[in-house]
Amino acid sequence: MSNLSHYRNIGIFAHVDAGKTTTTERILKLTGKIHKIGETHDGESTTDFMDQEAERGITIQSAAVSCFWKDHRFNVIDTPGHVDFTVEVYRSLKVLDGGIGVFCGSGGVEPQSETNWRYANDSEVARLIFVNKLDRMGADFFRVVDQVKNVLGATPLVMTLPIGIEDDFVGVVDVLTKKAYIWDDSGLPENFEVQDVPADMVDQVEEYFEALVESAVEQDDELLEAYMEGEIPSIEDIKRCIRKGTRDLAFFPTYCGSAFKNKGMQLILDAVVDYLPSPTEVDPQPLTDPETGEPTGEVATVSTEEPFRALAFKIMDDRFGALTFVRIYSGKLKKGDTILNSATGKTERIGRMVEMHANDRNELDSAQAGDIIAIVGMKNVQTGHTLCDPKHECTLEAMIFPEPVISIAVAPKDKSSSEKLGVALGKMIAEDPSFQVETDEDSGETILKGMGELHLDIKVDILKRTFGIELEVGAPQVAYRETITQEIDDTYTHKKQSGGSGQFGKIDYRIKPGEIGSGYTFKSSVVGGNVPKEFFPAIEKGFRGMMEMGPLAGFPVLDVEVELYDGGFHAVDSSAVAFEIAAKGAFRQSMPKAGPQLIEPVMKVDVFTPDDNVGDVIGDLNRRRGMIKDQEAGATGVRIKADVPLSEMFGYIGHLRTITSGRGQFSMEFSHYNACPANVAEKVIAEVKERNAKK
Repeated sequence: MSNLSHYRNIGIFAHVDAGKTTTTERILKLTGKIHKIGETHDGESTTDFMDQEAERGITIQSAAVSCFWKDHRFNVIDTPGHVDFTVEVYRSLKVLDGGIGVFCGSGGVEPQSETNWRYANDSEVARLIFVNKLDRMGADFFRVVDQVKNVLGATPLVMTLPIGIEDDFVGVVDVLTKKAYIWDDSGLPENFEVQDVPADMVDQVEEYFEALVESAVEQDDELLEAYMEGEIPSIEDIKRCIRKGTRDLAFFPTYCGSAFKNKGMQLILDAVVDYLPSPTEVDPQPLTDPETGEPTGEVATVSTEEPFRALAFKIMDDRFGALTFVRIYSGKLKKGDTILNSATGKTERIGRMVEMHANDRNELDSAQAGDIIAIVGMKNVQTGHTLCDPKHECTLEAMIFPEPVISIAVAPKDKSSSEKLGVALGKMIAEDPSFQVETDEDSGETILKGMGELHLDIKVDILKRTFGIELEVGAPQVAYRETITQEIDDTYTHKKQSGGSGQFGKIDYRIKPGEIGSGYTFKSSVVGGNVPKEFFPAIEKGFRGMMEMGPLAGFPVLDVEVELYDGGFHAVDSSAVAFEIAAKGAFRQSMPKAGPQLIEPVMKVDVFTPDDNVGDVIGDLNRRRGMIKDQEAGATGVRIKADVPLSEMFGYIGHLRTITSGRGQFSMEFSHYNACPANVAEKVIAEVKERNAKK
């Protein structure tokens, strides 16, 4: 099938437990891809095929599946909801054209939904909204619609209305066609009848129909004028307008149902066909300059006639070898073709290509623009690399991944484990760019860095089970940083005379606290040529190199601005090396005088607790140095938002479950760095010195 207008590349994303994986299962069942539905709570769902996923009932890595509905090909990616794995959501959004945001009918817009929604806005991905689990206690479709407006700041376009709620939920009304879809109790998706709208809902349906038409016709001036004069547009015209508005992110068609009970799913699949864009309808990916990363002004037009261009967005190791998941933006790819990896400058020959169905695969001979496929056995390809036609080299916009905030030290228990560890970690880093590994040169320990406790916990589990490596795991360490609090003007001269030409470099500089989140910035305001321009890069490099080791405890330095305003040079003895050494000496001389301060990562924490335990939870967060930002009462409990230092959050889930009798939930993500209180800073600095003394 080669008609690109019949392709839909979509992702399903939401908060933990909103029902993404179950929704994916239902889509696969309805499209005839699977015959027996696997349930997440039985650990049998199709896309959660890792042991760790089946046991914990959560999705860890995004899984790609292809299926068909009404002559349209869907490439569906089920993404994880848990905050520690947002990198999976982020990288999936990068290669998708549309998405379905799933919200729980009783939980509503939960913390992780906000993060994923923000990512999708950044990636400008058109979305449908599916309010799931309307058969659950406390479900309220209209409350969730209000939350989408107020919490996400988005415009939901209500396309279906629920008939009954909680145990009485039997079906939905399609607002556009004014028809009711009623399912029986068999639980089979195909057992439904199309009926007239129930008498008690007629007025409500009319009200929503009017709102829908008003929002839709705003997308077309001619239709808007006709509507103002009392003319109701045809269903085709309304659909065309909704398609345009969805693609332009003017609004988000909103559906309701219950994936678990198989109610309302067909309407969503129809909506994917009707309203989500095909690969040719989204803005093409920009091409960038490989040196600077800046856009070149050219784009990768989605067309089979263009040269081959694709982005490797995920790497996975399985029993058949390394799989590289690729989204093809333009051109065609055939077995045996030679392609260029523009990041490494090396060419590779395509051996096997497969279409993925979660953990199964179908062999392919060719693929084309719009496809999401996996290539078997590619070497030296990393997430975010561009693959292209060797005759037409190009670089697609790269992916940016968040920095890890937590680390643990691990050591293999025996010799055979230590031999296997390097290979296993190499594979895992390739698969997950938010997971980093480094070796502490002094102690020889291996340090694993990740996005949260669960993230590292899963990594250690994979090392143990998949690779058979037994590890001793140290306590988690926080990624502290250092900064300065005072501005200081200083001067430093580096001179060395030892026979022949010497070294000379004098710099007058100002070091001051930078904007929060600015990292390290360097500028020069030298006038009159006291320091020749060609030495500026060397001075900048000297300071940058020193920022890795702060004056207090050797943590990297953030948010510092260095300004070079004067200096001196020697016609013979001055060199780039001399000025670089001068900058390093200047850093050592001035940083301790600029009020150095330890700063710690602060997490945005979102806790859900039953009403009875609110006081205990808030008291506990206060004890953890938390700042309570907001409280919001829901149907089944209270959501508390707070900023809490990461160092105080270790083991929090166990404690929260204890104080809420197992009913509390929480999620957290990195927010910003903040100054450590003096007593905490003293303790951390003392621990670092003690560790260094032991080495």
